[in-house]
Amino acid sequence: MRRERFDFVQFTYNLAEREAEKRLLPAAGDRGAAVIVNRPFDGGGLFDTVKGKPLPGWAVDIDCANWAQVFLKFVVSHPAVTCAIPATTNPAHMRENIGSLAGRLPDAALRRRMAADFDRL
Repeated sequence: MRRERFDFVQFTYNLAEREAEKRLLPAAGDRGAAVIVNRPFDGGGLFDTVKGKPLPGWAVDIDCANWAQVFLKFVVSHPAVTCAIPATTNPAHMRENIGSLAGRLPDAALRRRMAADFDRL
């Protein structure tokens, strides 16, 4: 991305895989490239991590009713991210995912807290 100008890029980014925050997301933002995030649920692995765990208290502050919405709002609230591809064939999961389109998004401070809380799970 530093040598070539791209209209868009696609890569993995989620609460468990945040390596893109170091170089890819800043580079895309600096170059004005749209960012498509794949695997925002880590292939379902994020749900395994939170299975049986209640939503954190701050989830209500960003209008989340389920973990899928927490995970998606974390991804799409990054300033460099244009969209995410949650990839599901299950209509019930699609309805949960669509719920992340409504309400507030986390600010930078809450994004840091979300990552720290997830790391402690």
